[in-house]
Amino acid sequence: MSFTVTDVPERERFEARDEAGALAGMLTYQLTGAIVVYTHTEVDPGFEGQGVGSALARTAMDDARAKGRTVVPICPFLSGWLDEHREYETLVARSTRRIK
Repeated sequence: MSFTVTDVPERERFEARDEAGALAGMLTYQLTGAIVVYTHTEVDPGFEGQGVGSALARTAMDDARAKGRTVVPICPFLSGWLDEHREYETLVARSTRRIK
């Protein structure tokens, strides 16, 4: 099964839909300037294990790269996914520092 992932900025999330248009999952975010914080990934139980989460993660990260954004991965799923996909490492803020 294939999924189409689109950004829905008015809802601050990426949505994955199946071929019939059913919502299979979403990845929520908060955007502040050039920083995007990915907060939560949710996959409908009927679509688990079919690559929906990975499709959401890849699309969101490709979008961040294309727009020159820094990614803060608060979502545990996305953080784990990024551990396995080092090609996105340069986009990720892995530590925090105090700004004076």
